[in-house]
Amino acid sequence: MALREILVVPHPILKQASQPVDAVDDELRALMDDMLETMYAAPGIGLAAIQVGVPKRVIVMDLHRPEEEKQPRFFVNPEIVWTSEETAPYEEGCLSVPEIYDEVERPARVKLRYLNYAGEPVEEDAEGLFAVCIQHEMDHLEGVLFIDHLSRLKREQAIKKVKKQAKAA
Repeated sequence: MALREILVVPHPILKQASQPVDAVDDELRALMDDMLETMYAAPGIGLAAIQVGVPKRVIVMDLHRPEEEKQPRFFVNPEIVWTSEETAPYEEGCLSVPEIYDEVERPARVKLRYLNYAGEPVEEDAEGLFAVCIQHEMDHLEGVLFIDHLSRLKREQAIKKVKKQAKAA
Protein backbone atom coordinates (compact mmCIF):
# COMPACT_ATOMS: atom_id res chain seq x y z
CA MET A 1 0.00 0.00 0.00
CA ALA A 2 1.11 3.52 -0.69
CA LEU A 3 -0.03 7.04 0.08
CA ARG A 4 -1.13 8.95 -2.98
CA GLU A 5 -1.31 12.68 -3.54
CA ILE A 6 -4.80 14.14 -3.10
CA LEU A 7 -5.49 16.68 -5.83
CA VAL A 8 -6.99 20.00 -4.74
CA VAL A 9 -9.01 22.68 -6.52
CA PRO A 10 -8.62 24.09 -9.07
CA HIS A 11 -6.86 20.98 -10.50
CA PRO A 12 -8.55 20.29 -13.88
CA ILE A 13 -8.70 16.48 -13.40
CA LEU A 14 -11.22 17.02 -10.58
CA LYS A 15 -13.72 18.30 -13.16
CA GLN A 16 -13.47 15.14 -15.33
CA ALA A 17 -16.12 12.43 -15.34
CA SER A 18 -14.74 9.03 -14.29
CA GLN A 19 -14.95 5.89 -16.44
CA PRO A 20 -16.66 2.63 -15.41
CA VAL A 21 -14.44 -0.20 -14.19
CA ASP A 22 -14.41 -3.36 -16.32
CA ALA A 23 -13.47 -5.81 -13.57
CA VAL A 24 -12.58 -5.89 -9.90
CA ASP A 25 -9.12 -7.44 -10.06
CA ASP A 26 -5.92 -7.34 -7.99
CA GLU A 27 -4.77 -4.11 -9.68
CA LEU A 28 -8.05 -2.38 -8.76
CA ARG A 29 -7.92 -3.76 -5.20
CA ALA A 30 -4.37 -2.34 -4.88
CA LEU A 31 -5.72 1.06 -5.96
CA MET A 32 -8.54 0.80 -3.40
CA ASP A 33 -6.06 -0.17 -0.66
CA ASP A 34 -3.88 2.85 -1.54
CA MET A 35 -6.95 5.11 -1.56
CA LEU A 36 -8.04 3.84 1.85
CA GLU A 37 -4.57 4.39 3.34
CA THR A 38 -4.49 7.89 1.78
CA MET A 39 -7.96 8.72 3.13
CA TYR A 40 -7.07 7.59 6.67
CA ALA A 41 -3.83 9.59 6.60
CA ALA A 42 -5.53 12.78 5.40
CA PRO A 43 -7.72 12.21 7.57
CA GLY A 44 -11.08 11.87 5.85
CA ILE A 45 -14.19 9.67 5.68
CA GLY A 46 -14.51 9.23 1.91
CA LEU A 47 -12.33 9.41 -1.19
CA ALA A 48 -13.05 8.99 -4.91
CA ALA A 49 -10.35 7.68 -7.25
CA ILE A 50 -10.42 10.89 -9.31
CA GLN A 51 -9.17 12.75 -6.21
CA VAL A 52 -5.89 10.82 -6.50
CA GLY A 53 -5.78 11.39 -10.27
CA VAL A 54 -7.35 8.09 -11.38
CA PRO A 55 -10.53 8.65 -13.44
CA LYS A 56 -12.23 5.38 -12.47
CA ARG A 57 -15.65 4.97 -10.84
CA VAL A 58 -14.26 3.85 -7.47
CA ILE A 59 -14.94 5.16 -3.95
CA VAL A 60 -13.60 4.19 -0.53
CA MET A 61 -15.28 5.22 2.70
CA ASP A 62 -15.13 4.64 6.44
CA LEU A 63 -17.69 6.26 8.73
CA HIS A 64 -16.46 4.66 11.98
CA ARG A 65 -16.38 6.79 15.11
CA PRO A 66 -13.00 7.32 16.84
CA GLU A 67 -13.86 4.83 19.60
CA GLU A 68 -14.90 2.15 17.08
CA GLU A 69 -12.93 -0.32 14.95
CA LYS A 70 -12.26 0.81 11.38
CA GLN A 71 -15.06 -0.14 8.98
CA PRO A 72 -13.68 0.31 5.45
CA ARG A 73 -16.19 0.25 2.59
CA PHE A 74 -15.49 -0.07 -1.13
CA PHE A 75 -17.78 1.00 -3.97
CA VAL A 76 -17.00 0.10 -7.59
CA ASN A 77 -19.24 1.51 -10.36
CA PRO A 78 -21.74 2.83 -7.79
CA GLU A 79 -25.09 4.10 -9.01
CA ILE A 80 -27.99 5.64 -7.18
CA VAL A 81 -31.18 3.88 -8.22
CA TRP A 82 -33.62 5.82 -6.00
CA THR A 83 -33.64 9.06 -4.00
CA SER A 84 -36.14 10.27 -1.43
CA GLU A 85 -38.09 13.44 -2.12
CA GLU A 86 -37.21 14.53 1.41
CA THR A 87 -33.94 16.43 1.60
CA ALA A 88 -31.62 17.21 4.47
CA PRO A 89 -28.89 19.83 4.92
CA TYR A 90 -25.43 18.76 6.06
CA GLU A 91 -22.24 20.69 6.56
CA GLU A 92 -19.76 19.13 4.15
CA GLY A 93 -16.04 19.36 3.67
CA CYS A 94 -13.73 17.74 1.14
CA LEU A 95 -10.12 16.58 1.03
CA SER A 96 -9.85 18.27 -2.41
CA VAL A 97 -11.13 21.56 -0.96
CA PRO A 98 -9.14 21.69 2.32
CA GLU A 99 -10.32 23.79 5.27
CA ILE A 100 -13.61 24.75 3.55
CA TYR A 101 -16.96 23.68 5.01
CA ASP A 102 -20.46 24.66 3.98
CA GLU A 103 -24.01 23.35 4.08
CA VAL A 104 -25.30 21.33 1.13
CA GLU A 105 -28.88 20.09 0.73
CA ARG A 106 -29.17 16.53 -0.62
CA PRO A 107 -31.78 13.75 -0.68
CA ALA A 108 -32.12 12.38 2.86
CA ARG A 109 -32.21 8.73 1.73
CA VAL A 110 -30.95 6.88 -1.34
CA LYS A 111 -30.80 3.33 -2.64
CA LEU A 112 -27.55 2.40 -4.32
CA ARG A 113 -26.10 -0.43 -6.35
CA TYR A 114 -22.38 -1.19 -6.66
CA LEU A 115 -19.71 -3.88 -6.72
CA ASN A 116 -17.83 -4.50 -3.47
CA TYR A 117 -14.12 -5.23 -2.87
CA ALA A 118 -14.63 -8.84 -4.04
CA GLY A 119 -16.49 -7.72 -7.17
CA GLU A 120 -19.86 -8.94 -5.88
CA PRO A 121 -22.99 -6.91 -6.67
CA VAL A 122 -24.59 -5.16 -3.68
CA GLU A 123 -27.78 -3.13 -3.35
CA GLU A 124 -28.45 -1.20 -0.16
CA ASP A 125 -30.23 1.77 1.35
CA ALA A 126 -28.35 4.73 2.79
CA GLU A 127 -29.48 7.46 5.14
CA GLY A 128 -27.87 9.98 7.47
CA LEU A 129 -24.13 10.49 7.11
CA PHE A 130 -23.84 7.44 4.83
CA ALA A 131 -26.33 8.99 2.36
CA VAL A 132 -24.54 12.35 2.47
CA CYS A 133 -21.09 10.81 2.00
CA ILE A 134 -22.03 8.45 -0.84
CA GLN A 135 -23.75 11.28 -2.76
CA HIS A 136 -20.77 13.60 -2.14
CA GLU A 137 -18.30 10.98 -3.39
CA MET A 138 -20.49 10.02 -6.36
CA ASP A 139 -20.56 13.69 -7.37
CA HIS A 140 -16.76 13.41 -7.72
CA LEU A 141 -17.28 10.62 -10.26
CA GLU A 142 -19.15 13.15 -12.43
CA GLY A 143 -16.57 15.92 -11.97
CA VAL A 144 -18.71 17.76 -9.41
CA LEU A 145 -17.33 19.15 -6.14
CA PHE A 146 -19.45 20.01 -3.12
CA ILE A 147 -18.64 23.69 -3.66
CA ASP A 148 -20.41 23.42 -7.04
CA HIS A 149 -23.64 23.19 -5.02
CA LEU A 150 -22.92 26.60 -3.45
CA SER A 151 -23.52 30.07 -4.84
CA ARG A 152 -21.01 31.33 -7.39
CA LEU A 153 -19.65 33.83 -4.87
CA LYS A 154 -19.11 31.20 -2.14
CA ARG A 155 -17.53 28.83 -4.67
CA GLU A 156 -15.10 31.49 -5.93
CA GLN A 157 -14.21 32.49 -2.36
CA ALA A 158 -13.52 28.85 -1.46
CA ILE A 159 -11.21 28.35 -4.45
CA LYS A 160 -9.40 31.62 -3.72
CA LYS A 161 -8.89 30.55 -0.08
CA VAL A 162 -7.52 27.13 -1.10
CA LYS A 163 -5.10 28.74 -3.59
CA LYS A 164 -3.93 31.16 -0.86
CA GLN A 165 -3.34 28.26 1.56
CA ALA A 166 -1.32 26.40 -1.10
CA LYS A 167 0.94 29.43 -1.65
CA ALA A 168 1.49 29.80 2.11
CA ALA A 169 2.44 26.12 2.49
